[in-house]
This record gives sequence, structure tokens and C-alpha cells, in this order.
Amino acid sequence: MPSKKSESKSSIGDELDEWFVPHPEVKIELESICRLHSIPPEELFYKWESYHMRMGQERAILDVPTVREFKKELQETVEREARTKSHMRSADRRGAYATPRNAAKGGDVFGMLDGITPVQQSSNVGNKRKSDFETPSISKSSKAHATSSPSDGKSLSTPTEQAGNQSVSFAARQNPGQIIETLNGHLDIHNPPIAPHPEPRVKLTANTDLKKFRYRPMAMHLSEASEVLDDRIDEFQSLIQSHHGLEDSAFGNAAAQNTNEIVAVGRIASDSPEGKLNAASIVFETSRRTGAGLRVPLKVESVSYQFFPGQIVAVRGINASGEYFSVSEVLDVPLLAPAASQPSTLETFNERLGATEEGDYRVSSKALNIIVASGPYTADDNLAFEPLQALCQKAEETYADMLILIGPLFDTEHPLLASGDLDLPDDCNIEPDRATLADAFRVLIAKPLQALAQAVPSITIVCIPSTRDLMNKHVSWPQDNLPGKKLGLPKQAKMVSNPVTVSINEIVVAISAQDILYELRREEVVVGKPKESNMLARLPRHVIQQRHFFPLYPPVERAILPKTGTEEGIATGTPIDASYLKLGEWLEARPDMLIQPSALPQFAKVVENVLVVNPGPLSKRKGAGTYAQLTIYPRKLSVEERNKGALVGHKLFERARVDVMRI
Repeated sequence: MPSKKSESKSSIGDELDEWFVPHPEVKIELESICRLHSIPPEELFYKWESYHMRMGQERAILDVPTVREFKKELQETVEREARTKSHMRSADRRGAYATPRNAAKGGDVFGMLDGITPVQQSSNVGNKRKSDFETPSISKSSKAHATSSPSDGKSLSTPTEQAGNQSVSFAARQNPGQIIETLNGHLDIHNPPIAPHPEPRVKLTANTDLKKFRYRPMAMHLSEASEVLDDRIDEFQSLIQSHHGLEDSAFGNAAAQNTNEIVAVGRIASDSPEGKLNAASIVFETSRRTGAGLRVPLKVESVSYQFFPGQIVAVRGINASGEYFSVSEVLDVPLLAPAASQPSTLETFNERLGATEEGDYRVSSKALNIIVASGPYTADDNLAFEPLQALCQKAEETYADMLILIGPLFDTEHPLLASGDLDLPDDCNIEPDRATLADAFRVLIAKPLQALAQAVPSITIVCIPSTRDLMNKHVSWPQDNLPGKKLGLPKQAKMVSNPVTVSINEIVVAISAQDILYELRREEVVVGKPKESNMLARLPRHVIQQRHFFPLYPPVERAILPKTGTEEGIATGTPIDASYLKLGEWLEARPDMLIQPSALPQFAKVVENVLVVNPGPLSKRKGAGTYAQLTIYPRKLSVEERNKGALVGHKLFERARVDVMRI
């Protein structure tokens, strides 16, 4: 009979095969890390992702030498955390009248801003979480130990200090232009014309009321926020009742004792404000109308499903004791209807593309050429914005119809911008002592965009802000657009909100700069065997099913997000204004495409007939990044569709080729 130790080793090996698919020699090293640090393979995979994102695609290949370096960094991080804990234990012996820690950093001393701005975890709580092995920001302990791996906050340190962790110069990047992932590879990539198109081939229409995003941030009333959260539960109950054909009598209060089986609709939450959600800590929050806003623990052992805080679910079960609700089934949430148009509308847009004959629908030169990129747009050690300039050059060479730029453009988490150390070019004719951030933006970002607009007058440039953008005074999410005129952007540049839903000709595109996928990955708890084992397909499905750009509530705490290059090292996070969360809802139709930048690996997938694209950052902190090029062919109508005259689906996922490329 095999021993428990051999069974455990076999289990770890099987899980490593599932998460990493490693070479046998690499697998031995990974098993060693799991046993040494008592880390399950899934958590080790997430730590490898974090290491991979910091080091860059070219320098973090899953081979034996790299895994050993990864193992060494994990060990050094554990040692540094132990030293930091020792310092903090001695610091905690100070008198009761010492200044609160957060006061020294201008933080929220007494928690009075809870709900308005992301709450930074206290140091003690942060040390309890060992799921993050990113290098911490500068501390006395790291300065005292020169042999420790350098912190991310010291990315501009000397070559000796960096010792193998230097930024790769943009000019020395490897494999520029290499395609690293393709969706619908059977379609030809766009073949650029000989000269720019005389007229824009794209008609851009905002499906979002942009004026509603001009609300006053940081003026949230708790009563308004609670009503918004409450109404969302009641709205979903009406949708589920209609979709499943349920009577009013089938619904009940999950928090009330009842021996009869009922259906309840509510929000998933955690029984503790600290720590990650797990199957034992799930509670079910009712609305004031159906359950007086009470919360009740959920017993979910008998179902297979994925839960996260803020998720609206419909559950069937019994609360026999009054102490917990035992779930026997989780009901499906109906999806929005797919976007559709009249045949005459589609023919008009096809004519705009020059597709007037039968053979034109598969000619790549007739297809739309759309380039999508997400910030940051320059590495941590400079403000040259070389990746942005290279992207503009690519758009000019291929005569792109549209360039979509998703923030941050001017990143608050960039070390040089955070410190105010602006080094403008000598030929900009601006006195360094009098230069403003707007001046720097016009020189570093607006200038290459103006040159692109001049070279390709038919191009349309769409700019989506981020809560990390320095040039946007609107700090909350949902977020108002950037001030285009003030920043010297060309007339071809269209400023839209974050998030936004637009129509590019007939194609409905949903775009959000907030990284919901990374935060969902941090907070999701999988009960039983998931229907979708691929994480990168499962996470966008949550967004689509919940009909919201940011269905997670509350957001992930800033302290456990990836470290930044600033001295503080704390990420901006998601400063949600709950009173205006309805601006993030999908109201009318399921979009044809969801563009969702994320710190997770770049990808292009079809999820619930929605084309989901994560272009990845154009520039990583220490090296070049990626972008996405879309080749979208005209929608060919059948004779039956033309004659019938009814609304027809766009079927973008069948006629769009997506190439994720290195810049």
C-alpha cells in the first residue's frame, strides 16, 4: 500500500502537470519548491506569473536555470519578510499615543474614507498573506542586506545593485513584431493598401451617455450606494424569474428559517473583511425588499460552481435551522441578447469598406485594420515613450483604420512621474523649471499621435483613461474622459469614458481600463469541478454573465496587488464610487467584443460568442510588451437574411482575426 508521503508527492506532480506542463527536470525543481515552502501548485503558478510579468517574456522562460533563479528569489523574499516581521514586532512595542502608521504616508488614519478610496491593509494583516512573493518596496532591512534581491521600488538603481535584473533597453528588445498568439488563423492578416484611404472607413458611435460620467467624485452618500447595490439584486431577481418561468411563490428569504425549498437571489460576500474568500466563509446577502438586507452563511458542498464577492446569484435550497442556507442548485443567470443590426445597415458599412461584390468579403485589403494597446507606454527607467512611438510607426506603415489606446497614458505608478523627475527633450522649447504635466504630455505623448494623424488622416484614435492617469482629475471609477484639447491631441483623437461601449461601424465593443480579470483571479473560489477549467476563459465569463464591467465588490485591497516601481510600492487599486456603479452595467445587448487589459498573460478568446481580447501592456516595467492587431472582415449576408429583413447577428467571432504581437 503506498505511503501518504508518496501519495502527496504524486498529487503534487499531477497538479504541476495541469498548471505548468513542465519538462521532467523542471518538474523536479517545482516539486522541490512546493515541498520547501509548503505551497500548493496552484499558488506556485500564480507566483510564477508574477515573477514572469516582472522579468519580461524573454527572460522568464520555464527552464531549469530560470526556475532555480525563481526558487532563489522566493527564498530571499521569505527571509526578508521574516526580518521585516522582526522589525515590526519591535515597532509595535511603542507607546499607545504613537502616531498611527498611515498618518505618516497621508493615508486614511481612522478608516473614515472606507468605501470611497481603496483601503490599504495594515502591515500586520499584509504579512499574514503569503500569496504574494513580489519583491517589497525599499525598507531598512533591504538596505542593510546588500546581497538580497533588489526591490521593485529601486528599479532605477545602479547596474551593480541590479545584478542581472536590469531593464532591457527598447532598442535591444528581442523578436520585435513576433506574433505570439493568433485567433482565427485561417483568415489572412490585413494587407495594407498602397496609400492611405481618402476617407475614414470607420464610423464611431458612443453607446454610453458620456455626460453621466461627469459626476463629482469623492462625494458619495452611503444611502445612495446602498440603494444601487440593493437595486441590482432586485433587478436580477426579475431577470431570473422571467428566464426560468418561476412563480412569485417560488422565491423566499434565505435568511429566514423555512423547511420548504425556495429560490433566493442575492449577493455573494465574505464573513470577514480580511482574508480571501473560501467555501467556508461564503455568506449570502439579501436585498432589503426580499430579506431585510440580512446575511446568512451558505453551505455549497453539494454544488459545483465559482463564486466571488459581489457576484449576484440565484440559489435553490433550504434553511431548516435558521443558521445557514443549504444550497442544492445554483440557477443559471440569463445572458444578454447578442448585438444585431438591420441587413440594410450592414450593407451600408460593407460599402464603406469597399465590399460590393461577392469576392470582396474574403479580400484582406477590404478588412478593417484595428490596433489595440494598453498602458503603461514606457519602461520604469525612462520617459522616452519608445514603445508608443513604435506603435504609431506600426499604425502608419499599415495605414490602420483605428488605434485604440487604453490608459494609463501618463502613469501615476511610474517612478519618475511619481517623483516629479521630468526630463523633457532639449528641442521642446520648454523651460524645465516651468514645465507642467500638461506640457510633458503634449511633448511625450501628443506629439507622436499628431505625427501619426498627419501621416494617416483617415485614422481614428480612441483614448480611454485609467484611474492611474495623472492627467485626469476624475479619480474614481467609473471615470470621466481625458481633456483632449488641453493635452494637444489631434482632431482624429476621440476621448471617451472608462468604461465605455462604442459601435465601430456595426460592431459593438465594450472597453474598460480597470483590471477586473486580475482581481477576479485573486478573489474567485472554485467549489467542486468547474465547467471551464481554463482560467483565462472562465474569468471573462463572469463579466459577461454579470452584465457589468466590474462585478467584484468590494475590490481587492491595494496591498495585495502587484507592487509598483514607486518608492511606496503600493498599487493605485480600484477607487470605486459605489453610487455610480450603474454606469458600469451592460444595458441593452451583449457586445461583439470585450477589450479588457490585464496583468494576466495576454490572450484572445471567444467566450459566450464574445471576442475577448487582452492585449497586454505595451511596455512592461523592465522591457517591451505586446499589443493586438485585429483584422475584421465585412459581414457577409445570405440571400435569406437579405430577403427576410429581420435583425441579424454580427458574428464577429467568426470573421475577425486577432494577432497578439511583440512591439
